[in-house]
Amino acid sequence: MANTFKVVTFAAEPNSAGTPYTVYTTPSSTTTVVIGLVLANINTTAVTAEVELVSDTGSRGGANNVTNGTSFLVKDVNIPAGSSLEILSGGKVILETTDAIRIDCSVADKLSGTLSIMEIT
Repeated sequence: MANTFKVVTFAAEPNSAGTPYTVYTTPSSTTTVVIGLVLANINTTAVTAEVELVSDTGSRGGANNVTNGTSFLVKDVNIPAGSSLEILSGGKVILETTDAIRIDCSVADKLSGTLSIMEIT
């Protein structure tokens, strides 16, 4: 299995407040480890942000034989003007094939960010 470190960046998202922007979707035959996510407020006033993990992984077997759903990694967090917020500081999140990370913001086009990952293929 190959381990490949990658960085995924976005300049100004989401296009519309209330419509989450998909930062990353795990490719087929891949498991991804999210190492960190930094969100920067590029607005002149404070914004509220959220980060979702969208998963449709199912058929786990045994007592946990359920399909995953959407969960919030952070919800309605305030980011002051000109500031950044590090999500998952010291923690890791595992993404399986087709799982995605999405971000949303209370103001359109006002979040910039960097997602650090390791893909295992």
